[in-house]
Amino acid sequence: MVLNLLFITTVIKSTFGVVTTGLWLIPLMLAAITYYRYDAVDPESRPLDQLNLFPEYDFIVVGSGSAGAVVANRLSEVRKWKVLLIEAGPDENEISDVPSLAAYLQLSKLDWGYKTEPSTKACLGMQNNRCNWPRGRVLGGSSVLNYMLYVRGNRNDYDHWASLGNPGWDYDHVLRYFKKSEDNRNPYLANNKYHSRGGLMTVQESPWHSPLVAAFVEAGTQMGYENRDINGAKQAGFMIAQGTIRRGSRCSTAKAFLRPIRSRKNFHLSMNSHVTRVIMEPGTMRAQAVEFVKHGKVYRIAARREIILSAGAINTPQLMMLSGLGPRKHLEKLGIRVLQDLPVGENMQDHVGMGGLTFLVDKPVAIVQDRFNPTAVTFQYVLRERGPMTTLGGVEGLAFVHTPYSNRSRDWPDIQFHMAPASINSDNGARVKKVLGLKESIYQEVYHPIANKDSWTIMPLLLRPRSRGSVKLRSANPFHYPLINANYFDDPLDAKTLVEGAKIALRVAEAQVFKQFGSRLWRKPLPNCKQHKFLSDAYLECHVRTISMTIYHPCGTAKMGPAWDPEAVVDPRLRVYGVRGLRVIDASIMPTISSGNTNAPVIMIAEKGADLIKEDWLTNPEYKVKRQTQARDAQTAGSNIQGIITLPNASSNISHSDSSNLSDRSNIESHSSNSSLINNSNFSNFSNFSNISHINNNISNIDSSSSSNFTLNYVDS
Repeated sequence: MVLNLLFITTVIKSTFGVVTTGLWLIPLMLAAITYYRYDAVDPESRPLDQLNLFPEYDFIVVGSGSAGAVVANRLSEVRKWKVLLIEAGPDENEISDVPSLAAYLQLSKLDWGYKTEPSTKACLGMQNNRCNWPRGRVLGGSSVLNYMLYVRGNRNDYDHWASLGNPGWDYDHVLRYFKKSEDNRNPYLANNKYHSRGGLMTVQESPWHSPLVAAFVEAGTQMGYENRDINGAKQAGFMIAQGTIRRGSRCSTAKAFLRPIRSRKNFHLSMNSHVTRVIMEPGTMRAQAVEFVKHGKVYRIAARREIILSAGAINTPQLMMLSGLGPRKHLEKLGIRVLQDLPVGENMQDHVGMGGLTFLVDKPVAIVQDRFNPTAVTFQYVLRERGPMTTLGGVEGLAFVHTPYSNRSRDWPDIQFHMAPASINSDNGARVKKVLGLKESIYQEVYHPIANKDSWTIMPLLLRPRSRGSVKLRSANPFHYPLINANYFDDPLDAKTLVEGAKIALRVAEAQVFKQFGSRLWRKPLPNCKQHKFLSDAYLECHVRTISMTIYHPCGTAKMGPAWDPEAVVDPRLRVYGVRGLRVIDASIMPTISSGNTNAPVIMIAEKGADLIKEDWLTNPEYKVKRQTQARDAQTAGSNIQGIITLPNASSNISHSDSSNLSDRSNIESHSSNSSLINNSNFSNFSNFSNISHINNNISNIDSSSSSNFTLNYVDS
C-alpha cells in the first residue's frame, strides 16, 4: 500500500507539478489502476527507451506523434532497415489513458505549452489576448492530449488537394490508407465499405452517453439533417462521436503503433531527446544526420537513407528553419546560414471555434464534477471499462452543417459542431478556465454564478478558414519556443461564417426534443460585448472574437505542392524541395486544412508517406546506398559521419512526378554551394551549454535577445 501511494504521488507530481484539491478524482483512479495493473494484462507492454544507440540508421524519424509513430512502425516492417524514432518527451502515464481527463494533461509536463502571439482580432477573452495551443510532448504526441475524435474530413478536401497538383492524394486514393489503420468496433459500421476491421488503431463510440447527446442527434433530424456516419458516403449530418479508444481507454498512436513493435530488433526509440537541427552534407545538400540533446548530452546520429520530420506543424517548421531551410530574410535576420530558401512556416491554418455557449437544464443529466461519487465512478471505469470517465474528453456529439456561405448542393459543410454535456462552469473553475487561459474577470462575471449547475454546450468551429497564420523562430536558440501567429479572423468572412454557425447552434438548442430537460440559453452577456444587442450578429461576432478557441488542429506549415507552386515546401511524394534524403510526414504538409478533426487525416498521411518511402527505396533503381567503409559500424554516434548515399545527379533530367530521391524545381535557385559553410561545429551562436538538462518549460516567455550559450559535449553511444 505504501508503494502504491508513493507511485500515485510521483505520477501526479511528475505530470502536474502540484497536487491540488481539483484533482480529487485522480488519486482514487490511479490507486485502482495501480492495483489492477492494466499494463500487466495488456498484450503489448510499454516501449523501451534505448540508451545504447547505433551511430547510424537507415531511417531516422523525428517525432513520435500521430504521424511519427505510424511511420516508424511501417518502415521497421522491412527487417533489413534500421529505424530510429526520436521523441522529445517521456512515455504516456496512467492519467493519459483516461479519456475524460484530457484537459488535465494540457499545461502539464506532457504539453509543450505553446501560446499564440497577442492579437487584437481574436482571443480577446484570454489572458494577455493569447490563446493556449496545447501540443503533445510525449510518446504519441498530441494523440495523447487530444479529445480522441475520429473524423476523416470530407471527400472534397482530398480531391481539392489533387486538383492543386498533388497526384495520388484524391479521396479515392487515400481512402484505403484510412481503412488500413482502422479497427472499427462499432458493429453497425464494421462491414461498411468505408470502414475496416483489423487495423492497429481502434475506433469506437464511448460506452457511456448522457441523454443529451441523443437529443442533440434528434434535434438535427428535426432540422432536416440525417443521423449519419460522417466518415462515410456523405458528411453533412449529426451523429454520436466515434473516437480512438480501446476497452474504455485512450488508444494513442503510441499504444496502437509502437507497443506492438517494442521487440523488433531493427527498431530503436530514444525518448526525452530534443532535436536541435538536421545536419546537411557539405556540397551535396543531403540530409546527413540528426543532432539532439538527451539527459544533458549531445548526440549526432547519421541516416544512411532518409530523415523524416514528423514533429508536427509547429516543431517541424521550427526544426527546418534552425537547420537553414526556410525564408531567406527571416533566417538571415537571426544569423542562420540559408541552405534553401523555402516558405517554411507559412500557410498555417487551424480550426478556430466559438466557446462558452452555455445551455442550462433542470434535470441531472449533464456532467457536473462535484456530483459524481469518486469511488463509484472510478471503479466503474476500472472494473467495467464504462461510465462517464470514458467520454471523449467530454465531447459526445458531432455535426456538420451548412451556413449561407456554403453551397448546400455540394456535400462540403463549412461548420462543425462539438456537443458536450458540460460547459465552462461545470467544474467550478477547477480546470477548464485554466486550459482555455480565460480571463478571471470574464469567468467570475459570466460563468461563476452557474458553477456546478447542470449545463451543456455546442461549440461551432470553422472548417475551412480563409485566414493564414505563420510559425517563425524567436531566435536561433533551438530551446526558445517559436513565435506562433494564429492570425484568426484576418479575413473578416471567417468571423461572419462562424457567426452563422452560432445561429444554427442556437436553433438546434431550441428544438422541441430539448424541452423535456428544461433546456434554455444562459443569457448572461460577455462584459466586453454589452454594447451590442444580445444575440445580434454584432454581439455574436464579439463573442466569437472573445472566446476564440483552438480546436488543436494547426497544419499547413510545410505545404505540399507541385514545383510550380511558390508556396510549396515538399513535393507530392513529401520530399523537401532542393534537399536530398529529407521528407516531411505530418500535418505540416496539408495544402489546405481537412474539414474536421485532424488526427485521423494525419495518420492517413503517415500511412501513405511510409508507402511512398517503401516504393522509392524498394522498387526504384535510382535509390541505392553505397557503403564507403566497412569500419563505419564500429564508429560511435559522436564520430565523424562517413556513410555515403549515391543518388541521382542533380543535373540529370528528372521529372517531378518520378520516384527519384532529389526533389527539385526549375524555378528555385540552388543554394547547395552554401552548404560548404556548414560543418560539424555549426553552433557558432552558442558557446556554453551548461544548464541544458534544466531548461525552463516556459521558455516561450524568454526574450529573443537572451539566447543561451551552449557547449556541445559529444558522447559515445
